[in-house]
Amino acid sequence: MAKRKPVCLALQGGGSHGAFQWGVLDRLFEDDRIEVTAVTAASAGAMNAAALVTGLEQGGNEGARASLDKLWLEVNRSGGRNVFGSSGQWLQSLTKQWVSDNPLWQAGQTLAMSMSPYAFNPFNLNPLKRVVETAVDFEAVRASKVQMHIAATAVQSGKSRIFETAEITPQVLMASACLPHVFQAVRIDGQDYWDGGYLANPALYPLFEDRQPHDILLLPLNPFRRDDTPQQSADIMDRLNEILFNAPLVAELRSIAFVQKLMEEGRLERGDGWKDIRIHAIPADEWLGDLSLASKMDTEWGFLTSLKESGRKAADQWLENCFERVGKSTTIDLQAAFL
Repeated sequence: MAKRKPVCLALQGGGSHGAFQWGVLDRLFEDDRIEVTAVTAASAGAMNAAALVTGLEQGGNEGARASLDKLWLEVNRSGGRNVFGSSGQWLQSLTKQWVSDNPLWQAGQTLAMSMSPYAFNPFNLNPLKRVVETAVDFEAVRASKVQMHIAATAVQSGKSRIFETAEITPQVLMASACLPHVFQAVRIDGQDYWDGGYLANPALYPLFEDRQPHDILLLPLNPFRRDDTPQQSADIMDRLNEILFNAPLVAELRSIAFVQKLMEEGRLERGDGWKDIRIHAIPADEWLGDLSLASKMDTEWGFLTSLKESGRKAADQWLENCFERVGKSTTIDLQAAFL
């Protein structure tokens, strides 16, 4: 068997659309040609990261696949009860078509956003806690050689906090996925935290260490590009959400592209502490582009498994078209895309 190629994974957040990453990772570890040395993640991506590392520690590649299966089964078993941010149980009785077409949905969203979780959830119930405690072995995660970097947003300072491997706990995963209009802020060491995706979705800079592979495989969940300008209120909100949650990642990718351009032009020496970063991605645009913001709250098993299957197909395409360039050259033209 050929030697596995080392890569760092970067897992974006996106609610139940994280099941697309589940499928991508399932196919990659079935293929068995990559070795993950580090993972940076936020929100739902952080959940996938913790389950992935749990499985790797317990049973290698097959353990990773089984652990991810368990995570998403537990998400489904929670019945959609606020795991990914549905702010009203009545939403569960509405069909997807009704939600997308009826203007009352927008009024309901506005009402939900105007309510504080400190008022409608005074006991601070968070079903995500049960999910991660069931699906993740935190002792195994903290003992792993795979370096983890989990992002959360510090409420008071407005800064991104990156929790490292030895710090990962259920509270850290809950903080990384804490939508402030649905859940009370998660307190860790006297500081309050919200969803990590606001400032790092995910953070790439922790991977720029010499001891890490130069190859970063990005698994985004929010489409970067849309061909049409939305005109309906729901579509406008969906696109705005995508842009806002992509913004931190776009800023980092633009910085990488700018540094690469300076090195190519000879205005920055590679010996100055910079190194070539090879960026790869398995984009979700083709597979998730038609889904609404509301679908990020959908935890029906059929929906989750359909996303998994889409992720496996996307990974198949990447393995066929891009894998051979891992370790050799980037497979994304960052300068064309972000400069």
